Amino acid sequence: MSLLDQLNPQQREAVETTDGPLLILAGAGSGKTRVITYRVAYLAEYRGVPAENILAVTFTNKAAEEMRSRVQGLIRLPGLARPWVSTFHSFCVRVLRRDGPRIGLPRDFSIYDEDDQLRVVKSCLRQLGLVEKELQARAVLSRISHAKNHGRSPETFYLHASDPMMERVAVVYEEYAKALRQAHAVDFDDLLLEAVRLLREDAEVALQYNQRYPYILVDEYQDTNRTQYELVRLLTQTQQNLCAVGDEDQSIYSWRGADLRNIVEFEKDYPQARIIRLEQNYRSTPSILDAASAVVANNRYRKGKTLWTARQSGQKVGYYEGPDGENESLFVADWIARRRRQDPDEKIAILYRTNAQSRLYEEALRRYGLKYHVVGGVSFYERAEVKDLLAYLKAARNLQDSVSLLRCINSPPRGIGTTTVRKLEEMALEANRSFWDIMGQAIEQKLLPPRSLQALQPFRELMEELRAMPAESGASEILKTVMERTRYLESLEEEGTPEAFGRIENIQELLNAAADSHERGETLIQFLDHAALVSDADSYDENALISLMTLHSAKGLEFPVVFLVGMEEGLLPHSRSLMNAEALEEERRLCYVGMTRAQDALILTRAVSRRHYASAMAETSRASRFLSEIPASLLQDLSKRPADRGERHYEYEPSEPALSKVEGPEETAEQEDSVENVRRFFGLPAGRSEPVKTKRKPQTGFPAGSRVRHPKFGYGTVLRREGAGDDTKLTVNFHGVGLKKLVEKYADLERV
Repeated sequence: MSLLDQLNPQQREAVETTDGPLLILAGAGSGKTRVITYRVAYLAEYRGVPAENILAVTFTNKAAEEMRSRVQGLIRLPGLARPWVSTFHSFCVRVLRRDGPRIGLPRDFSIYDEDDQLRVVKSCLRQLGLVEKELQARAVLSRISHAKNHGRSPETFYLHASDPMMERVAVVYEEYAKALRQAHAVDFDDLLLEAVRLLREDAEVALQYNQRYPYILVDEYQDTNRTQYELVRLLTQTQQNLCAVGDEDQSIYSWRGADLRNIVEFEKDYPQARIIRLEQNYRSTPSILDAASAVVANNRYRKGKTLWTARQSGQKVGYYEGPDGENESLFVADWIARRRRQDPDEKIAILYRTNAQSRLYEEALRRYGLKYHVVGGVSFYERAEVKDLLAYLKAARNLQDSVSLLRCINSPPRGIGTTTVRKLEEMALEANRSFWDIMGQAIEQKLLPPRSLQALQPFRELMEELRAMPAESGASEILKTVMERTRYLESLEEEGTPEAFGRIENIQELLNAAADSHERGETLIQFLDHAALVSDADSYDENALISLMTLHSAKGLEFPVVFLVGMEEGLLPHSRSLMNAEALEEERRLCYVGMTRAQDALILTRAVSRRHYASAMAETSRASRFLSEIPASLLQDLSKRPADRGERHYEYEPSEPALSKVEGPEETAEQEDSVENVRRFFGLPAGRSEPVKTKRKPQTGFPAGSRVRHPKFGYGTVLRREGAGDDTKLTVNFHGVGLKKLVEKYADLERV
């Protein structure tokens, strides 16, 4: 069978159209990855294009790896010839490692992740005497990133500052840029910006890359920002064999700088462009597809497409409306429990607008004893112990990297206190020198107390030893030296806590990753680049049967069953978008993305009332406008219950919930945090409607049933009291927070 015989007519046309600019509008589930990989294979196999002259860029390591794997499965390539398939950032790293010195960027530059960037911003705030209460470091970093994505230098940012606060941000921005230059470091935004600057300022380098990659494919083109757009333009100056693949209806990253104009106005940039629409959907049932299409059709700024599927009609889109947030989450958990009895291996996703919404669903799933995976937690390379050890490796390659030095200087503890570190930072600032240089001067000239110098000297010797290791030494060998010299593992073993053993497992996994890197023949810098470029989107566990994630994290994934929860005004669409037409259209696209993740079953849910911002009382919510945009004929109301009194309530029962309460909800409704509801949760006997009139000794403290207030967690109800005296422990259910176990003596509770 020919390679092309496996494609539908539109896909085949997209693969065979190889010369000149081409925009492929690929609807959700239309097989765009297949088209991209078949196109690469077609160019190499049928058109005779050397594989190394093909460049394909996308946004996640996972997507890039999938493309590489598929291409290798389609054709056999001679020798080491391979198309270059990578993310935008990986491409820029490789370009800058090779040609960065031509614009003054050292080859051994460090890549700062968000945590590193925040440390630099906080240091800048301290140096400028700015209180972080006035300027939050994370907010400042967000402004700096936004400015970079829109091509604004610190000077330009200052000139356009609308108020004194923004002027201060501009000053921090300037100091931040200086700090990165001094540390020979770049952040993620700089990787793109510096690559663009290189190609713009050095015509010779630009020509080399234009000639090396005459055929370029860009995946998820609707997610490109202006810098990525400029990069593509600079790579297609001498030829325009550009294939851009995307879907304007799935553009959901404007907050990250994505510019929808890049895809909507593609023909303005490339007047000779052809447009091919992939409209056959291979993922969803007709009812899911029709419902999603009906929602997104209300957007005005789109090119438009008509999706269809050859699949059977399937069931209608489910809709459940609960009285409150807990009820909504319990319905979801109970539905999943019933479904799991029918098909234990079916994969199910719960999608929500914001991370904060996951709590209720996690609690409900735990009540039903259902295992789940939350996407977007702390990723492996962001864990403290992993970052500590990576800091040693980064500093070993680049001793000017002050952030990495400061992270590992007292980890594990070696007697170098905060006072010593702050003193060195002040000296470095006054002398306008790096932390490493000023440390050497302080040791040589004995500028610090003897005790401080005694602690600093071994650390400096260790870093010099690591720096002196041969350039070909891989991450594995250097890590082993760090472990031996610092006794990092031994210090955790001596700690002996469950948390410490968990950290030891993470370190062992890091050593495994370094060993794998060594077997692949990677250098230390290549290993560090890989660790720095792993994104949140790469943390999805394909083996998880129940996944919880935000709608943004769900992009590009698919599941047999999808719950799209919190379908309320203020949640979806988000409250920040309600007064802005463009933002509202993006929220509609986000809803469309969520709906089109479903293959066989899609259920939309909402709560009639919901607590917001830890308020004591639930507030009435309004149904999302997106619900009203779905034709009623496509919806099945799951809220209505036969033979009840018209009430809608899902109530949790503690004894074998997944087995005993799968038939439907209780007929009577109780308050979300009622004592009786939670008594059942703990398997306690039901309370009496009338108090028992018996004499008992007065109980001090907070007996079960007490209403209390906590300075941090707010209002709640004491559910259980254990122990006596100073060892008394309380289990309290706090509104909007959940269950907390507190030692009564130190709980700082107030009776209400």
